[in-house]
Amino acid sequence: MNEATLAPGRRLSQIRQELGLSQRRVAELAGLTHSAISTIEQDKVSPAVSTLQKLLTVYGLSLSEFFSEAVKNSPPKIVIEQDELIDIGSQGVSLKLIHNGSPRHNLAMLLETYQPGATTGEKIRHPGEETGTLLEGEITLTISGQRYQLHAGQSYIIDTGQPHSFSNTSNRVCRIVSAHTPANF
Repeated sequence: MNEATLAPGRRLSQIRQELGLSQRRVAELAGLTHSAISTIEQDKVSPAVSTLQKLLTVYGLSLSEFFSEAVKNSPPKIVIEQDELIDIGSQGVSLKLIHNGSPRHNLAMLLETYQPGATTGEKIRHPGEETGTLLEGEITLTISGQRYQLHAGQSYIIDTGQPHSFSNTSNRVCRIVSAHTPANF
């Protein structure tokens, strides 16, 4: 079984061990509790995107690196099939990363789906810029404490270095297409 096919918790555990870090040390560095690390590594819970991002920051990995399988000695794919998208979301939020296996790219794109009541969780923060368009439904974008209610057809551009989150407080599914730089989100 290769690394990319391991359950997320087992993969996080494997990466932590390869780096010679204890669960307690990772918890300290990520600002999480030891029990949270243990529960995630046992695949008892799926971490929120913001929690996963904290862990991957400690490990020096991006979300796309964590979820993509390295393609060795193959040219990057041009056409990506729907079943090849990498879902990096959890808990009612689907974030499908469009990735061709190339380690060299400047832009990343996501197809996002937020079920009613779903949220990205606590504020996400990473260097870069993100732009997106709501294809369906509505979403509340909170950035640096200010809330914006967006509806289908509207777009946004944000500095992702500012703390931000997305929440679907409606009773309808929300779909967004977004792109961000740098591509190592």
